[in-house]
Amino acid sequence: MATKNKLPKRAALVSFVGSMLEYYDFFIYGTAAALIFPKVFFANVDPSTATLLALLSFGIGYIARPVGAIILGHFGDRIGRKTVLLFTLVLMGGSTLAIGLLPDAKAIGNAAPIILTLLRLLQGLSAAGEQSGANSLTLEHSANSNRAFFTSWTLSGTQAGAILATLVFIPVSSLPEDQLLGWGWRIPFLLSALVLLVAYLVRRTMPETPVFTEIKDKAKVARFPVVTLLRDYWPDVLRVIVCALIATVSTMTAVFALGYATSKFGVARPTMLWAGVLGNVTALITQPLWALLADRIGRKPVFIGGALGCAVLVFPYFIAVTSGNTLAIFAAAMILSGIIYAAPNAIWPSFYAEMFEARVRYSGTAIGTQLGFLAAGFTPLVSASLVGEGPNGWIPVAAFVACCCVIAAAAAATARETHTVDIADLGKRRA
Repeated sequence: MATKNKLPKRAALVSFVGSMLEYYDFFIYGTAAALIFPKVFFANVDPSTATLLALLSFGIGYIARPVGAIILGHFGDRIGRKTVLLFTLVLMGGSTLAIGLLPDAKAIGNAAPIILTLLRLLQGLSAAGEQSGANSLTLEHSANSNRAFFTSWTLSGTQAGAILATLVFIPVSSLPEDQLLGWGWRIPFLLSALVLLVAYLVRRTMPETPVFTEIKDKAKVARFPVVTLLRDYWPDVLRVIVCALIATVSTMTAVFALGYATSKFGVARPTMLWAGVLGNVTALITQPLWALLADRIGRKPVFIGGALGCAVLVFPYFIAVTSGNTLAIFAAAMILSGIIYAAPNAIWPSFYAEMFEARVRYSGTAIGTQLGFLAAGFTPLVSASLVGEGPNGWIPVAAFVACCCVIAAAAAATARETHTVDIADLGKRRA
């Protein structure tokens, strides 16, 4: 019994570490796309176009996510959560290492950005299955009373991955320009070899979930989970897609605002990078607390409140970022990313997964989130297209993100509340 009681904590730890290390790989690409790649892989065009192309390559990773969600979701619901999660680690780690070894445009010309984009697509395929699998694994190992708390550690791992990625980039970004563009930027990508090894060793000993094992033993595994999902759960898939628009806040702050503040307002790169660290460190503290609250009062109030809070606070965030005041930038990052956005970010792993029964849970959360995350993936590109001239050019960007947050909150309001539903009854169709 003692071992069984430890499984939820172990599952949460495995999901945290695996998510942290996999999303380290994913976030270093976003940082490099904002600061490095326009000059390294897209140097043959004017600077503005190079920036757009680099941000487009970041967004392209999100195009691969729905495809990866269908493929990895199918196998996650057919052969188990654990096996697929090990595969996603190898795929992400290998593609990231390859980016670090890729010759630049000066060496191989137009082949460089083409290969870079293909490797980014592989990153997207991997990321599509990571969070959904980790969420399913942790949720199905947890007790009814603490599902949100333990499952939230998957997203805390994502925050930790962002912190790790940024901490690696801070000293690298301080290198002289020629060294940074020549070899310095490669260091974070090459370190993915260590990332892959640690994550694999941590994850490989985790047992399969009892919920999935029972389904498999009783031969109740869906032959084609996606078909079952779209036939019986299409309203929930659509709901998750719209709720996932909340992730536009994350890529706006982590990618677009980083490049915007440094290039247009002269904010030092380390200032924006440290602001991101502060926001994510704060989220590591607040996300488990928001999850504990959701286990007591429900998923919907926490998610909706956080989404509407983001819609309001994105405007003062940009005021602070464009002011150039370091303290204001730090405070804005801590409040928006670390406190308010942390609420829906902590809750969605349980909120979305609890909409589906175990037979289609991996597929449902993977496909729903990854289609919704398309908007997040292209938020930096859309933002760069919307931004105007002058000190208030950010207003259209803030309005776009705020609208996404309000729409996500509205979709969440239509969902069933599931925090008191037994895990065996989750996703059952109501008469």
